[in-house]
Amino acid sequence: MHKVFVFGTLKRGFPNHDEGMAGLTCLGFYRTVQAYPLVIAGRWFSPAMMPEPGTGHRVTGELYEADDAALRRLDLIESVHLPTGYHREKIEVVSLDGGLPANAWVYFKDRARIECTHSAYLTEYNDDRYIHKSKRPAA
Repeated sequence: MHKVFVFGTLKRGFPNHDEGMAGLTCLGFYRTVQAYPLVIAGRWFSPAMMPEPGTGHRVTGELYEADDAALRRLDLIESVHLPTGYHREKIEVVSLDGGLPANAWVYFKDRARIECTHSAYLTEYNDDRYIHKSKRPAA
């Protein structure tokens, strides 16, 4: 089993949760050990955390257990196969309730792949402007 840290639209109550996290066990609320820049980005107002440790803030999200099939599903949702998509890396997170740190997969987006931002650096994603893929105009 793998651990996956989600900080944006895959969290409970957000638009991609049901599609991406169905059947996965939530281990609780966690925060990154290092600071990372988290912004609202692009024309779809997507949350994007950049792989720049030491910049921004410690980011709060949820930690899940996922099997290989779930990781493949998440890779598709996060468009890791596209040049404009996210990529998956391991980072260290710690429970908000205390406890030992855990290594978890997270989906980062490189700064060069972000066309524009709509926020300062955030500690937590709570924005409601995200435009789900089902509501975007046809390409």
